[in-house]
Amino acid sequence: MSDLVQQLVNGTVLGATFGLIAIGYTMVYGIIELINFAHGEIFMIGSYAGLALYTYVLPGSWTTNPWVTLPLVLVAAMAASAGVAVLAERLAYRPLRNAPRLAPLITAIGVSISLQEAVRLFYPGGKNVAAFPRIISSGGFSVGGVTVPWTSVFAVVAAVVTTVALDRFVTGTRLGKAMRATSQDRETAMLMGIDTDQVIVLAFALGGALAGVAGVIQGIRFISVDFHIGFIAGIKAFTAAVLGGIGNIRGAFVGGLVIGLVEALATEYLPQGAAWKDVWAFVVLILVLTFRPEGLFGEEVAVRA
Repeated sequence: MSDLVQQLVNGTVLGATFGLIAIGYTMVYGIIELINFAHGEIFMIGSYAGLALYTYVLPGSWTTNPWVTLPLVLVAAMAASAGVAVLAERLAYRPLRNAPRLAPLITAIGVSISLQEAVRLFYPGGKNVAAFPRIISSGGFSVGGVTVPWTSVFAVVAAVVTTVALDRFVTGTRLGKAMRATSQDRETAMLMGIDTDQVIVLAFALGGALAGVAGVIQGIRFISVDFHIGFIAGIKAFTAAVLGGIGNIRGAFVGGLVIGLVEALATEYLPQGAAWKDVWAFVVLILVLTFRPEGLFGEEVAVRA
């Protein structure tokens, strides 16, 4: 029983991380139908931005107080990830907005590789694993005979709070309504006076900010980062977005939880589970898309005139 509880905890934390990254995929695709394969590297940059602030900016006396350090690291990661996402949109994707779909897709792969190499070449220690500070205490509390670390509590709470806040923003604010209108029909939204360029930039910025939160969670959980962490995490998060119903924020987060739980439970209970842990997520995706191609929470999209 304790093993099951442990794997459920691990899977929930892993799934929360995937869910935050998946939201970035689903927001961008939902508005401009672009699969931003560089989004995994946006997540990676969030980790390094938080690490850079802690290492090179914060005074030593501040780093001993997690109530001060953690919010500042989160803000730095969110700002850096959002900024890079907006720059990618402006410089790489906007000029190709009306190009054939293959062109922005290839560009996204190029942006992904460029960001990886930029971090590897210019961040001190980027060629090796960089140690992430232990900002949160290593203690925890017990549930079912299993100790749940405070880092896991932070990961789940941060993911849920930011996801709920984003969902409220999209459903209850003027800009959120503009985002939904642009997603449904960009041309009509433009005719109604909506600045669709601003909406698209906002989608990239918000998705990047949530990826920055996920980057800090990753660093705090594993006490290390490297410039490759965005690749596998990004692919699994994209899988989560498709699984939940790409274009659906809540579905993307739930899809991330499903992927995380499947990976954790398969690692523990299936033969060769650890060796095959990167396979099970895609097996689930294939099964879901076979029987429900629109994803768990996706809706049938109307054909635009």
